[in-house]
Amino acid sequence: MKLSRTDKVTLAGLYLSKFNDSALKALGCTGVWQAFNVIGYSLEAGPASVKNYRDEFDHEISKNTPSHPRKGWNRPLKTRSQKLYELFADTNFGDFTDLVKSFLIPSLEKEKLVASVTNQAVNINLAQRLMTGQAAEAYFKKHHSSINSFRNYDIEDVTSCGCGYDFHLSCQLDFYCVEVKGINTKKGGILMTEKEYALAESLKERYCLFVVRDFERTPFHSIYFNPLHGELSFTPQPKTVISYSAYLTEVS
Repeated sequence: MKLSRTDKVTLAGLYLSKFNDSALKALGCTGVWQAFNVIGYSLEAGPASVKNYRDEFDHEISKNTPSHPRKGWNRPLKTRSQKLYELFADTNFGDFTDLVKSFLIPSLEKEKLVASVTNQAVNINLAQRLMTGQAAEAYFKKHHSSINSFRNYDIEDVTSCGCGYDFHLSCQLDFYCVEVKGINTKKGGILMTEKEYALAESLKERYCLFVVRDFERTPFHSIYFNPLHGELSFTPQPKTVISYSAYLTEVS
């Protein structure tokens, strides 16, 4: 069955409604609002949409489960919600968790395969990964045009290029390179890669750190132009990387 983006948001609401705290724990969320935020922004639907679908399903589930913690909206399910409820309401916790994770990290199964071969653990804290990646990036795409410094700038998503920043904003001959970070609470640490740091050093005022804060409750942002020469103080974090070499002999 091919699922639309709206279907995926609807099913995320059903998952949170049906499994409550177990769902939050499986996703690595510290609370329900973090779940609404990281899922909503990652699926480009908004946190309120995820909450509304959860509330819609709460009433249906509470009719058959008196111990359900919420009563939800006392009204019939919408047509799409009813169809998806009939198809997925009996899905067990493990399968439903994998389904929702597949919406949010499409490459997760491939990563698990590679991890099983290399004996490395997959980053199972999905909320943390979304918060520092696609949820924060989706927040920027949604809000950048309302920010005075970026108004009337064209935006290009370069997250897949590995070029040391996430978005290239341009207006005639003017431009900004924007690197997006996300943190769970109102304050906390952020990391810059060696490439990001070098580019920020070179571009100065043309390089911008855009930090989305407080995914735990109500996300907001802080903007740092020329981030290496302002209020932020960065310290190096040594990291050892092991590589392997081989020598190719001349072919006769």
